[in-house]
Amino acid sequence: MGKTLYEKIWDRHVVHQEQDQPAILYIDLHLIHEVTSPQAFDGIKSTKRSVRRPDRTLGTVDHGIPTTNRSKPFEDPIAKKQVDVIEENCKEFNIKLYNMHSPNQGIVHVIAPELGLTQPGQTIVCGDSHTPTHGAFGALAFGIGTSEVEHVLATQTLKISRSKSLLVKLGGKLPTGSTAKDVALALIGEFGHDFGTGHIIEFQGEVIQELSMEERMTICNMAIEMGARAGIIAPDEVTFDYVKGKPGAPIGHDWEEALSLWKTLYSDPDALFDKVLTFRIDEVPPQVTWGSNPSLVVPVTDSIPYPKDLPEEKQEMAQKALEYMDLQPNTAITDVYVNTVFIGSCTNSRVQDLREAAKVVQGYRVADGIRALVVPGSQLVKKQAESEGIDQIFLDAGFEWRESGCSMCLGMNPDVANPGDRIASTSNRNFEGRQGKGSRSHLVSPAMAAATAIKGHFVDVRDWKYNIAKEVQNSNVDRNDKKHSSV
Repeated sequence: MGKTLYEKIWDRHVVHQEQDQPAILYIDLHLIHEVTSPQAFDGIKSTKRSVRRPDRTLGTVDHGIPTTNRSKPFEDPIAKKQVDVIEENCKEFNIKLYNMHSPNQGIVHVIAPELGLTQPGQTIVCGDSHTPTHGAFGALAFGIGTSEVEHVLATQTLKISRSKSLLVKLGGKLPTGSTAKDVALALIGEFGHDFGTGHIIEFQGEVIQELSMEERMTICNMAIEMGARAGIIAPDEVTFDYVKGKPGAPIGHDWEEALSLWKTLYSDPDALFDKVLTFRIDEVPPQVTWGSNPSLVVPVTDSIPYPKDLPEEKQEMAQKALEYMDLQPNTAITDVYVNTVFIGSCTNSRVQDLREAAKVVQGYRVADGIRALVVPGSQLVKKQAESEGIDQIFLDAGFEWRESGCSMCLGMNPDVANPGDRIASTSNRNFEGRQGKGSRSHLVSPAMAAATAIKGHFVDVRDWKYNIAKEVQNSNVDRNDKKHSSV
């Protein structure tokens, strides 16, 4: 009987396994940041242990740091303390840390791939729920809790039970104007925000092979929003080309040896999955969430549904979401106005994401009353974008161009939305208060977020080049006339 990709990686990393007990799994790469590591290091110190493999551990600061002028004092004393502590801990235990002033600093799930540290066949963990991002490379990547961070620091292993396997087969080709983010949101809308609970999801299909690594990372990043333990995609030539030549990639004979192994990392034709789902993406339009979890989502061409028209298990949740979001059923998504736009996060802050948003923005201006932020995922992304003039496109349009970090994705730094703010966000979560107490988040792709910033309300980005030029001059008037009728 053949093996799934998940089984192949798992079996190569089991250090110890007793019957009916969790396995002890060896960890190839441990990523740490300033929020979930302090208590773990305290545990290490209290028991007088050392870090088992500092060479397999990498630290960065991303969650609480400011994305504006970093020469100024921290506004948040807690964030400042967290940054100071991780610097002290990494120095004490000889762990490489990309601090706030490093040219390699950035969101943990952006910097590891761009530096070539994320590689096929690895096991990767981090005290962050969106660690499955790295599964795009054919790696088995989990988010872990603080006590588990301590365990990995001390032993370079993780005590974990095997999950079930779920194959998601994506049929068809990605339509023009839609993105990997739209595919992920449409999947969650179709099957629910918990359909992957207890499973490792492997994504397959012709469309996957045609996606860039950035797009694959977006889909695996959203696997956690499907309830999954992790998401994974078999590596191929696109993967190998992306990794090759990066600072952390093997070279010479080591590269050839690694490549030989990586080419075996796929699910065998006769491998058995615990569950299989199929999903056609041919007609998936741009998506916009309207509720307070990613499953409450509709195409941009649709209206907000009546709770009674949804499956029974969703009705109460939808009613509460409408009340929190201050929205009315039967309101067209394109009649929903925002006052904040956020382009960033570990989901959509890479160079390709910024390029796509800049294409929409170029030549236009942000609508009156809109606060629009662009936050690159890393200093390397920022530098690349600036070399291409992308920063100037955003600045000319009235966007704020920021330093790299998590920023408004989770509101743990000064980039916090105000109560009542309505946000078009490229992040991964739209939970109540996620981006600021009392704020209301709508998840979209970078291109959709960019178009929303220009018009002030959601628009179908597929129509952008054809009719927006004649409409944009009236957008501010439209916005003032309609903004109260849509909510």
